Amino acid sequence: MRIGVNATQATTGWGGYLGNRGSVSDCPQRRKREPRLFVITWTFAHLRQRPSDGGCSGPHESFIIGSMFTSEAVTRSVRVHVYSQYDSDRSEPARDQWFFLYTITISNEGTDTVQLLTRHWVITDGNGKIEEVRGPGVVGKQPILKPGESFEYTSGCPLATPFGVMEGAYQMVAESGDKFEAKIAPFTLSEPYTVH
Repeated sequence: MRIGVNATQATTGWGGYLGNRGSVSDCPQRRKREPRLFVITWTFAHLRQRPSDGGCSGPHESFIIGSMFTSEAVTRSVRVHVYSQYDSDRSEPARDQWFFLYTITISNEGTDTVQLLTRHWVITDGNGKIEEVRGPGVVGKQPILKPGESFEYTSGCPLATPFGVMEGAYQMVAESGDKFEAKIAPFTLSEPYTVH
């Protein structure tokens, strides 16, 4: 099966997702890793470090920065790394409106080319209300990742509470036509200094 770009316009499902951007990059070190499945989740203030070797970093390289939260999962050699933060400029707590940004890096650490087809989000706010969002691609794109390449984008999520959790999956397809779900491990959305 030939993987191609489907020029479908996608939105995040929570309108006005602001400043969305995406880019593909290549990292030779990614090709050296063996396929595996594991999930690493941090629950407080971590962000993967970007060293000076061209931006490649391993799953455990992190440091504390402000009040960001991260999660990371690897499914069939597709690594999904997320970090989220509170956006005070777009939030209005007096009106019960909180806005959060999240940046996701999807990296192909395997030996096969893969393409992201769809996304599925499960969003839980501080009251336990659950919303599910499904749609094609991310930020209007269905990126194709060759071995060693990664794609990064930033999007946002509004909540009616100062705290919430997001998790989900991307449907991926390999050149062989084999489809699989790449897990997005749960990550926290939280206003700074909020006690849960």
